[in-house]
Amino acid sequence: MNSDDDNRLPPSEPAAPAMPGPARAGLPAPQAPALQLESTLERVARELLRQQRSDRRWRLFFRFAWLGLALAVAWALFAHRLQAPTASTAHTALVELRGEIAANSETSAESLVSALKSAFEDVGSKAVVLRINSPGGSPVQAGIVYDEIKRLKAKHNKKVYAVVEEMCASGAYYIAVAADEIYVDKASIVGSIGVLMDGFGFTSLMEKLGIERRLLTAGSNKGMLDPFSPQNEQQVAFAKAMIEQIHAQFIAVVKEGRGERLKETPETFSGLFWNGEEAVKQGLVDKIGNLDYVAREVIKAEEIIDYTPRDNVAERLAKRFGAAVGQGAVQTLREMSPLR
Repeated sequence: MNSDDDNRLPPSEPAAPAMPGPARAGLPAPQAPALQLESTLERVARELLRQQRSDRRWRLFFRFAWLGLALAVAWALFAHRLQAPTASTAHTALVELRGEIAANSETSAESLVSALKSAFEDVGSKAVVLRINSPGGSPVQAGIVYDEIKRLKAKHNKKVYAVVEEMCASGAYYIAVAADEIYVDKASIVGSIGVLMDGFGFTSLMEKLGIERRLLTAGSNKGMLDPFSPQNEQQVAFAKAMIEQIHAQFIAVVKEGRGERLKETPETFSGLFWNGEEAVKQGLVDKIGNLDYVAREVIKAEEIIDYTPRDNVAERLAKRFGAAVGQGAVQTLREMSPLR
């Protein structure tokens, strides 16, 4: 006999929850929040890297563009400087001597000799004018220019005239006496035919401050004229004899250049200087006159061509510009280096 329990059906299994549509279509389940964040950060990093690469490419492009422009400007300027000025008609060649005469300056022997050579070699130049406004400087540099003027005069058979503006003293006058004639303004400063060697002595001050000088030398005269050591009379005598010898060379050059025109007095070679009017009386110079006067009345060629090598405004700007661009180029090359 069956009971009611036997007639009941077994309880059914609980129904599985319905899957969303994508799952039913066989698609992957949505990513966890951590995976989504990692994916977002990766995309941001890739975008930043792309932007940095783009910025770097443009930066390199502009740096090289500026470098190319600077090189083009420099080439145009310096190529123009290398071409000696020429003229088909007769002219007066001008070379300027301004400022202190020293090596590695615009008034160095190298610079002046180069300009003088160009002026002499130009077939259109009737004569060369050396316009001077200088307090002097290195006797070595002055001597080189003096010797070269004498050589060029003999080689090209052209005259040289020195025209003094404000000052022609010491080494500048050493160069001027190589000219055939010297013209000055009546108020120009001329002379200072002498040699000096100067310095300072600090021994008394060091004693007051309790400072001891410790100087080690190999050679008894290696520390000669050291400003922090007491003077050695023998060394002082040696130095004085040396500058006296240079002074004698200076005197010989002046006497050779001025010849019988020089009216020597006890003060002529003492290092004194005079104005232009008095210098004419003493035979240190020849006449009163300026550049235009010499070109027009003496050389008879009013057209004046300047052979002086000098930096113009564009060249100075180009040098500064080139230096800045050069620094940028170095930085660019460093950035491109595989060792970074």
